[in-house]
Amino acid sequence: MKINLDTLIVVLARRFKADVVSADCQSMPLKGGTVGQVYLVTGIAQTAEGDALPYRIVLKIQKKWERYGDPGSWRREYDLYASGLGATFSDAFRWPACYLAELNAEEDEVRLWLEYIEGISGLALTGDMVEQAALELGRYQGKLYAEQPAVLRSLTNLSDADFMKRTYLHDRSWPVVHDYLRSEDCAFPQHLRRMLVDIDEQADEILARIEKLPLVLCHRDFWVTNLIFADGKLALIDWDTCGWGRLGEDIASLIADDADIDRMVDYYRRCVPAYYEGFSEYANVSSIADPCVYELILLKFGYRLTAGYLHAEDDEQRTKVVRTLRQIHDMKTALHGAN
Repeated sequence: MKINLDTLIVVLARRFKADVVSADCQSMPLKGGTVGQVYLVTGIAQTAEGDALPYRIVLKIQKKWERYGDPGSWRREYDLYASGLGATFSDAFRWPACYLAELNAEEDEVRLWLEYIEGISGLALTGDMVEQAALELGRYQGKLYAEQPAVLRSLTNLSDADFMKRTYLHDRSWPVVHDYLRSEDCAFPQHLRRMLVDIDEQADEILARIEKLPLVLCHRDFWVTNLIFADGKLALIDWDTCGWGRLGEDIASLIADDADIDRMVDYYRRCVPAYYEGFSEYANVSSIADPCVYELILLKFGYRLTAGYLHAEDDEQRTKVVRTLRQIHDMKTALHGAN
């Protein structure tokens, strides 16, 4: 990975709030399998005062691509960092600082030079951390919902409120997956098949209920790998799917999107009340009798899990899908009983 040293010096000057005159650097990929390239850039920065400052910076490179139903997502983080949305965060809930955002319109490429945050993430998160994430998300969304800061009206590149619904209907249209659930060849236990088919049969009524929930600013990729806990505080990365959505969409992801399978029911039991507690600090949600989080989980992940089962390379992956579906099934009674 070739780094432009002039650009790097500008970034480091902003990082250290100092006159940086030179720097060496090395880079290494931070993670793979995303739609962008993410690198950790490290080295020593030399200041005009003679200080030698070790640094770690994240460089995220995003080429233009088109997500289904959301063509502007490839450059959304660039637009969000330029918007002033960062002023809406708190010390306890924020995104990484952006030292420089570059847009190359000719090459349809975005480069973000971001703060490196060392902390706990992914499956290493404790149950208390996941619950705190739900609480802080509720507070953040509740504050924005109640106060409606001017910056919200300036956000022109967001995924729209129907994104979740449109994605579900698209997933449901896959004949292979749709027909498998209803075929004699389906290897799922009968109660899991029934759960997935029922959500289809009741989809119109369920979606109508969901559309009555408050409209909030959603991250839309709020899963454990995008959460970083450091010093008891939460940082949230990867904002390219951000948009308007319904109350609870992000909590559905926190609970069910590649979380610790054995703790999913516990997460559901703990995170839904914590999320509503946080939101209620700013906005009254006492009139919402049915938060629909369980239904949101099924709509967002039911067909995705089934497709994962059908395309699994081995029995271990297939077993993981069935275990996940069992946990989702058991959530139905976790808070309020079978009804």
